[in-house]
Amino acid sequence: MIESRRQLRERIEALAEPEFQKFSASLIPGVNRLLGVRLPVLRNLAREVAGGNWRELLENPAVDPYAEEVMLDGMLIALARMEPEERLEQVARFVPRMDNWAVCDTFCTSLKFCKKHPALVWEFIQPYLTSARVYDVRFAVVMMLAHFITEDYVEQVLALLDGVRHEDYYVGMAVAWAVSVCYVKFPALTLEYLRNSSLSDFTYNRALQKIIESLRVSREDKSLMRSMKRK
Repeated sequence: MIESRRQLRERIEALAEPEFQKFSASLIPGVNRLLGVRLPVLRNLAREVAGGNWRELLENPAVDPYAEEVMLDGMLIALARMEPEERLEQVARFVPRMDNWAVCDTFCTSLKFCKKHPALVWEFIQPYLTSARVYDVRFAVVMMLAHFITEDYVEQVLALLDGVRHEDYYVGMAVAWAVSVCYVKFPALTLEYLRNSSLSDFTYNRALQKIIESLRVSREDKSLMRSMKRK
């Protein structure tokens, strides 16, 4: 049983792979404290820790953490047993710790409780869309694309994506990714949106490119997307 942050760090360090660290570092620019632990391995460790004193660990986050320590804390919030209100309190404390796309996206996609509590989560993420902080906005966008591109929410998702005005690259790419997922799931609705959207040229063209690259889009639709690109 892992009882302390020191023990948890030692376990994570023991799982590191130097060659994988080099590969991971090439995908996550600007992250210096990266050990190189594969996500399935880290998730297995998180499941183990989630059966123990996870609350105490989350209340005492690592000092000068490795990226994997932050990632694991996010996994704990997603995996540990708790009421949805407490989980959202944990999420609110965790979001400011995000400083790269990998931690953000892994965390968002792991929050499976959203399926049972969509209205609660939908209301929770709204303020993040207008934050000045890059990963606050990306958090909200990735939460929408991971959990809310559904018949009940897709029109609201597209309207909110159109209102995102943060100019950071990682926000623009998240919006483009979300629009492409909307197109895959709701092509007619998203096509109409694209023809009237106020997305920046960068985000709009990136969205079209992601649609073109999708394996779930027909050849005819890909040709249409190419013809719609902005100069």
